[in-house]
Amino acid sequence: MSSRTKIVVLHMKEIIYTAIFAALALLVIVLLIFMFGTDKKDSAVKNEKQYTPGIYTSTLTLNHTNLEVEVSVDAYKINSIRFSNLDETVTTMFPLIQPAIEEIADQIYETQSPESITLSEDTPYTSQIILDAICEAVEKAAVK
Repeated sequence: MSSRTKIVVLHMKEIIYTAIFAALALLVIVLLIFMFGTDKKDSAVKNEKQYTPGIYTSTLTLNHTNLEVEVSVDAYKINSIRFSNLDETVTTMFPLIQPAIEEIADQIYETQSPESITLSEDTPYTSQIILDAICEAVEKAAVK
């Protein structure tokens, strides 16, 4: 009977490096799963219909002039917010009204909600009136 005994010599450095690389590979795989994995809870909320698609308007009055804020939505998100009848006389009287609605609209596009919007310090009162009109139009569009 002959048995051949093999002796394997492992250097401690090689074992440590292998363990470190295996742990890093495992960490990368876990991070990729969390980043790109589908979360059923989020997808269920996103697939839930939030708005009735269409264009909804709300009226606000500035200096005896009625302006209509127009909010365009599809079933899941707010697509656009703009003034539908903004004329030159109103922009002359209120030069910061267009930048104010654009700033509010950008924040709403990002969050998809008129809640927790930061109003401009330059035009706080005008921005609040515009935000109230937008909220009114979004409420009209909301699925009940």
